[in-house]
Amino acid sequence: MPQAIKKNAEERMDKAISALKRDLSTLRAGRATPALLDRVQVEYYGTMTPVTQLANINTPDSRTLLIQPWDKTSLGAIEKAILKSDLGLTPSNDGSTIRIGIPMLTEERRTELVKMTKRFGEEAKVAIRNVRRDANDDIKKMEKTDISEDESRRHQDDVQKVTDKFIAEVDKVLVTKEKEIMEV
Repeated sequence: MPQAIKKNAEERMDKAISALKRDLSTLRAGRATPALLDRVQVEYYGTMTPVTQLANINTPDSRTLLIQPWDKTSLGAIEKAILKSDLGLTPSNDGSTIRIGIPMLTEERRTELVKMTKRFGEEAKVAIRNVRRDANDDIKKMEKTDISEDESRRHQDDVQKVTDKFIAEVDKVLVTKEKEIMEV
């Protein structure tokens, strides 16, 4: 039974890493990628909808995003949502598509993005630690009925080792993203 708890904890920690990578993909590092717009929500007929569900997003070159909405009436709402987002991008509307030129990152913007990266990393670490707490609580509950105190301690140590491994993985992902952001 403690093995199932540890396996479940590992799966949940892996999901935290996946969520971190997904969040980091929305930060721009000087190149155009449709993932930059993943967090942009558009008010469409009274409902907040991801822009990826309202339009086709392409990258015709490394510095341009091209957004082709399926419903031409949503052009203004998409443009407004991009302007309101914290991406620092300025869309240009030509009546049927929206083009977004990705400017070169300034040093100030790069340091701001590194701070955001670290914030995402801390959120992932907190999520991993919460999983550790839940797993340890489950093991302690089992200690009262199914397993000895020594076994409980050993299983908690195993959970801590898994936690340390995933925290190190978060740090590795953050270092990689920071290097990508700071690259000129």
